[in-house]
Amino acid sequence: MTTTPAPSPGRTRGPLAVLVAVPLIVAFALWAFAWPAARTAPRDLPLGVAGPPSAVEQLTGQLQQHEGAFEVHRYPDEAAARKAVQDREVYGALVAGPSGPRMLTASAAGPVVAQLLTQAASRTAPEGTTVRTEDVVPAPANDPRGSALSSSVLPLALAGVAAGALTVLLRLRGTRGVGALMGTAVLVGVVAAALADSWLGVLSGNWWAEAAAFGLTVLAVSSTVAGLGALLGPKGIAAGALLSVLLGNPWSGMSTAPEMLPEPAGVLGQLLPPGAGGTLLRNVGLFDGQAVDTPVLVLTVWTVLGLIAVTVGGMRSAPGRTESEGAAPSGLRNRLSDMRS
Repeated sequence: MTTTPAPSPGRTRGPLAVLVAVPLIVAFALWAFAWPAARTAPRDLPLGVAGPPSAVEQLTGQLQQHEGAFEVHRYPDEAAARKAVQDREVYGALVAGPSGPRMLTASAAGPVVAQLLTQAASRTAPEGTTVRTEDVVPAPANDPRGSALSSSVLPLALAGVAAGALTVLLRLRGTRGVGALMGTAVLVGVVAAALADSWLGVLSGNWWAEAAAFGLTVLAVSSTVAGLGALLGPKGIAAGALLSVLLGNPWSGMSTAPEMLPEPAGVLGQLLPPGAGGTLLRNVGLFDGQAVDTPVLVLTVWTVLGLIAVTVGGMRSAPGRTESEGAAPSGLRNRLSDMRS
């Protein structure tokens, strides 16, 4: 009589882990991507108002009827409002004049936002009056909807995750790991700028500044993934990929604007490398390098922390120390075996 051996616990846990983990990952990804898209609306969206004090007061009151939608900035005249749009202080400006209000927009900051502001301005105009619109900083002719620029965030995140994961899997730690990450970021930056600017023409800023923006974004992602991997192993790689791809990409606000996303996605997205990198790339490539301080700071912090973790991981797993530590237990086991025999 033969008996069937009972299945080992490992064989049971494996399928159960897959059955539980995959639906959870899918649910998390759908939440991260679909929730912001389904809740897109202006939330404290910076908007300028300019003109005579009485007209400004009236326009401000009308805009504030949309509770929580706009953060109104007041300017003395059209010139000041126009400069604020160009400097990325506001997404647009409503200018009061003798012939009625006029809307200054910047489709380079996001065509969706520019269209929304035009619609909001039309509601403030007297009945029967048409609001004139001027695109102060237009989107590139090769990318009028901004889709090419917004699509660049995911490839940069994937490139960073790949570079960081390979650095960990190839056991490149310490100076070797840091050198590999920095070299990869430089090459990716040059290639990306050549494609986006020289070939596709979706960017129109300083070429080398664009390459630096691409490279810094990839370096921030890759060093974060490599740093977490050096400290935590495969779990660290997974955590870095989650931050960059499943959260950083959909919460970057590149297809609309960070202020169009529900909270806290809009704020947190700009604190993650893909969101900060996308904002930096837009400001460098379309706004002559205006308002780059914050995104550069965010990317630099992620980069420095990641590279420190890579260096520390290299010190913890130095080859000579690992071999010497592994030799002692092996020799001890051999001596114990001899004593038993």
